[in-house]
Amino acid sequence: MNRLGLIWLCALAVLTLPAAADNLIEPGQWKVTSNTVMNGAAMQPAVKARCLTAEQVGDIAKTFGPSSGTVNSTCEPAELETAGRKLKWHLRCRGQMDMDVLGNFDFDSPVHYTATVTSKAWMAGSLMSDVKTELEGERVSACQP
Repeated sequence: MNRLGLIWLCALAVLTLPAAADNLIEPGQWKVTSNTVMNGAAMQPAVKARCLTAEQVGDIAKTFGPSSGTVNSTCEPAELETAGRKLKWHLRCRGQMDMDVLGNFDFDSPVHYTATVTSKAWMAGSLMSDVKTELEGERVSACQP
């Protein structure tokens, strides 16, 4: 896997993590559907199951905020903004590969959320990756043991 794929995979991993605070979402088994367009090409939709604990849904910024896993790049602290039932964040990394990643999450009910995450990556000034992922999370049941 090339570096760009690794960076994209790290960013996508963040998207499938649990989330919420102040009862924004409920703990339980969640189905997360992602639709990604990478460099103009639509990828196959992906559906993942995730069990979210009460602890995980208790800190929306930590759970749905960005994390970086870059090599030979340095990331600035993420800019986080929460307002009502929404979370926005922006992560910038600079170095061998420059990357900007933006996330917008809307926790529209305790059992449903939508999100859009966009990322662009440049190497030596040339755009290497332009990715937009739209997510939908739906609580489907209690977690299974």
